[in-house]
Amino acid sequence: MDKIRDYYSFVFRGLLTEQSLDKAGRHNRNTFSEEAGRELSERLGLSLLEDELVNKAKRMAMVYTAICAFENYVRDFVSKKLMEVQGENWWTECVSEKIRSKAESRKKEESNTRWHTPRGDALISYTEFGDLASIMQQNWEQFEPHIDSLDWARHIIESLEKSRNVIMHSGELAPQDIERVGMNIRDWIRQVG
Repeated sequence: MDKIRDYYSFVFRGLLTEQSLDKAGRHNRNTFSEEAGRELSERLGLSLLEDELVNKAKRMAMVYTAICAFENYVRDFVSKKLMEVQGENWWTECVSEKIRSKAESRKKEESNTRWHTPRGDALISYTEFGDLASIMQQNWEQFEPHIDSLDWARHIIESLEKSRNVIMHSGELAPQDIERVGMNIRDWIRQVG
């Protein structure tokens, strides 16, 4: 009984500490306030660049935010689904040697630049966006109940990857391309959840 009371006391003290830190103005790493935006803008020297170029880039940054979040959403979906079925060894048991080798090679290459932040810990972080459709194809029985058509999933991923690549190479998407990005993301969420 004393152990249970000790656990409750420990957890309660932790919760009180969390509340106190929040009241004291602790910053959550996962939020992006206007103040954080101004600070980041200052660190990056955006005020030194032409307003027109910065404004175009800011519009595309919003589109990139949606694509980036979606890409990571699909990575999480694939990882979680295969983890449920195969357990911790899903990467070696469910992913082709070609995709694994490419991801492992990228991770090793990036680890040589120790001064730079890595993409992530999980090897799936080092795959290309299009590789996710290939992983789903290799394990179709796990994904079919959610996706229904592999061609549909491939089409969405390829379309978003095209838009992503334009933005990543400093290009600007036309309004219809931006609408297509939103439509593809909404369609996926409605279908897959």
